[in-house]
Amino acid sequence: MGVSSPEVGEEMALVFAYYVTGHGFGHATRVVEVARHLIAAGHVVYIVTGAPDFVFTSEIQSPNLHIRKVLLDSGSVQLDALTVDRLGSLEKYSQTAVLPRASILATEAEWLKSIKCDLVVSDVVPIACRAAYDAGINSVCVTNFSWDFIYAQYIMDAGRHHRSIVWQIAEDYSHCEFLIRLPGYCPMPAFRDAIDVPLVVRQLHKSRQQVREDLGVGENTKLLIFNFGGQHSDWKLKQEWLPEGWICLVCGSSENQELPPNFIKLAKDVYTPDLMAACDCMLGKIGYGNVSEALAYRVPFIFVRRDYFNEEPFLRNMLEYYHCGVEMIRRDFLTGHWEAYIDRAISLKPCYTGSINGGEVAASILKDVATGKPRLTDKPNGARRLRDAIVMGYQLQRSPGRDINIPEWYSRAENELVLRPGSPDSDSDESCILAQVEDFDILEGDTQGLPDTIAFLKSLSGLDTAIDSGKFGEKPQLRERVAAARLFNWEHDIYVARAPGRLDVMGGIADYSGSLVLQMPIKEACHVAVQRYHPGKQRLWKHALARQNAKGQGPVPVLQIVSFGSELSNRAPTFDMDLSDFMDGDQPISYEKAHDYFGRDPSQKWAAYVGGTILVLMTELRVQFNHSICILVSSAVPEGKGVSSSAAVEVATMSAVAAAHGLTISPRELALLCQKVENFIVGAPCGVMDQMTSSCGEANKLLAMVCQPAEVKDLVTIPSHIRFWGIDSGIRHSVGGTDYGSVRIGTFMGRKMIKSEASSLLSTSLERSYLLQVDGKNAPDFDEDGIELIKNESSLDYLCNLSTHRYEDSYAKILPESLLGEVFLNEYGDHADPVTAINPKRVYAVRSPTKHPIYENFRVEAFRALLTAATTDEQLSALGELMYQCHYSYGDCGLGSDGTDRLVKLVQEMQHRKGLDGRSSLFGAKITGGGSGGSVCVAGKNCIRSSEEILEIQRRYKSATGHLPYIFEGSSPGAGKFGFLRLRRRRIAAVDLRS
Repeated sequence: MGVSSPEVGEEMALVFAYYVTGHGFGHATRVVEVARHLIAAGHVVYIVTGAPDFVFTSEIQSPNLHIRKVLLDSGSVQLDALTVDRLGSLEKYSQTAVLPRASILATEAEWLKSIKCDLVVSDVVPIACRAAYDAGINSVCVTNFSWDFIYAQYIMDAGRHHRSIVWQIAEDYSHCEFLIRLPGYCPMPAFRDAIDVPLVVRQLHKSRQQVREDLGVGENTKLLIFNFGGQHSDWKLKQEWLPEGWICLVCGSSENQELPPNFIKLAKDVYTPDLMAACDCMLGKIGYGNVSEALAYRVPFIFVRRDYFNEEPFLRNMLEYYHCGVEMIRRDFLTGHWEAYIDRAISLKPCYTGSINGGEVAASILKDVATGKPRLTDKPNGARRLRDAIVMGYQLQRSPGRDINIPEWYSRAENELVLRPGSPDSDSDESCILAQVEDFDILEGDTQGLPDTIAFLKSLSGLDTAIDSGKFGEKPQLRERVAAARLFNWEHDIYVARAPGRLDVMGGIADYSGSLVLQMPIKEACHVAVQRYHPGKQRLWKHALARQNAKGQGPVPVLQIVSFGSELSNRAPTFDMDLSDFMDGDQPISYEKAHDYFGRDPSQKWAAYVGGTILVLMTELRVQFNHSICILVSSAVPEGKGVSSSAAVEVATMSAVAAAHGLTISPRELALLCQKVENFIVGAPCGVMDQMTSSCGEANKLLAMVCQPAEVKDLVTIPSHIRFWGIDSGIRHSVGGTDYGSVRIGTFMGRKMIKSEASSLLSTSLERSYLLQVDGKNAPDFDEDGIELIKNESSLDYLCNLSTHRYEDSYAKILPESLLGEVFLNEYGDHADPVTAINPKRVYAVRSPTKHPIYENFRVEAFRALLTAATTDEQLSALGELMYQCHYSYGDCGLGSDGTDRLVKLVQEMQHRKGLDGRSSLFGAKITGGGSGGSVCVAGKNCIRSSEEILEIQRRYKSATGHLPYIFEGSSPGAGKFGFLRLRRRRIAAVDLRS
């Protein structure tokens, strides 16, 4: 319907259509504040939303407010108040905005025209921008994050087949004029340009005193407001969880939830800003609404980290910058250990002094845009810069002193937010580094001149100065460094171990089928520092101390871990637990229980890689840990690149823990123990080659190993005329991903089917042989050697022990292309893989995953033999051909990716574009490790031209995708060769100032 527009002074009233995302009340509440100012100026606002009417009508009573109940953006699907369902979110968005896209666009464009809309405003509904464009109406987004950025992580971790969603969202956003950007913003490169405004905050209606009088609470009573954004999980709250004399106001409580007497249930439509400002602190989850109001009204905010929501680190950092935030570990939240966090919160002095009139400022900008006043110059469309950038896996990772693949637009955003203070060695020269290392006496071991080890020791020596000054305006230290500074006692020995990542030259996923593999330890490595403490002398973090005091048992051994590089990812930088949690009576807990233990809090799930090493030592070697253990992890092996970052962490950690406790473990045994960590505690079904390379590898050599289970054949020196590189595709790889796991299941299905067929052949052979012998005839077709061969195949332990010609002759034809899990289970029972489980309702590829390791083992053996052959062009060509065959076989298994295929194609183009002498310098490439993204291994001549061609491939890949690949170049020793360092901080003599 049309709208009669009254005049406002000399101006006509404007009509705004304001679309609100379906994710949480925070968006609706900030929309209210902007809409309130527009309506107060006499304009008409249509709010298109799925939120309840009272959120808007309780604040705005005007005939110029119209609410249209339509949901066009499902946001993130929450399993509960703290847990995001990543795949569910993608599928819900697909159902909400992708499948009905055509009808939505047609409907919305027609509706916008019918109301004579002057401007479309979106917070932050993507399809609204495209609908406005189709209707010929300008649009503006008002937000602190965009869904392309949020969903990017979901796609990389849970739903590659939904990749087109992010592309479409970015393209939709690109149709808006510009972005009105709120504080605490994430990178949003899809937008053309941005105008920054102050906090958009709801205004107070009542004073602190009035609110407390309404509640019947005196001024001296301590109040905590419990606010999880309207999402309740029927929390089992207990009276003893609050400090003595405190009262908790509970928002979003269900009607049938029973609360203790010191908890007060609030009405669903309660106006929370007034209550928040009347409280002494707030406990809840991070969202824009909670954060903005906590800052505006200077209410200390105790927050429980959510999992898999990329908005959170930016808001969290803003909270902590203004001394307004305290993180509560989820485990302590769920078990009621609140007191230490509440004590810390009320000691804070929040210092936000910025403006809180963002609603008024945003409304003024919107009015100008609607009336045609120019606000910005026309700049290149940000969506062009996006392209593959987020979709193909920009990971927010860091290593000490060096950035890894942080795109330019992200660097700008984090610098503006003061997310990243200068790295510890960013402005130091080599002499300064060496001077810092001299702060330690190395009592055992040798740095072996490794620059990354020297840099790590320098970083370690600087920890005692990593304390937050607490002065507003100064750059705060990263929380991980502050936590690490309080981790060690400098009077006692510290043990340091180092383990590199690995480049899969040949072998890859054939390792779990027993193949020969060729692996090179890379230059990038993980360092781990460990120190033992007597429980009574350990400096515990406050929440850990409170937990021990609550148990009333006195000091008990505690594990404390700090992980560098977590601040720019959705991981908590610290983890702690009582070591008694690893015990069930007088026996270690099962690996299954440990998997569940670490999985309870996704933001701390990373600790399974570290803490899991201790449980494995307890279980497998019967080691008793009677002392507390402090662990610092600092890894330069980037995650998700297919170079085994997880194995590097596991091997370095177990090596350092073993050294600190006087354990002698061979490199091979240590690798096998670390594989148990990953398979059974982390829950990733990897083979053993990653841990073996990280532990047993040597610099500039290929570890040749038969994975049955881990027999090192030799260390193959890389010929001087050959060189290997790794090039990162930017597409995140995960061994725990469903693609890798389903291919592994298909492989074990194929093995079971081959063994079954061999058993049938054996039975038939024996029967026919017996009948012929009874008849007195020879059985030439079934001689003893043939029967013995089939007998071995009927009890096949490793697929790679089956030759390619036997596979083709007897078994290839009986394997189906694919098979439903239920059909396989009914016919064959279990697939006999201890680290994966068959989903009866899922269809698994069988033939290609089974064929791959059989042929891969042959290719690796040929590759190894060729490495020692005479140096000829034919040698290099044959090596390259074997790599290409491996790459395409990965693709047949379903483990390829657009990015890795593109890189291999670029290598091939470079190879065939020969130099002036008619010879190429690159001759082969293949996807590595578990596939489905990650890196490719490139082989070439060891010459200047090959290095130049690698750099050209890097440039061409960036030009095509927007992603500048990281290049892995060089090698370093494995953990066994490195050994360990035993350090002690050198005492610095005091300077006599009187002299």
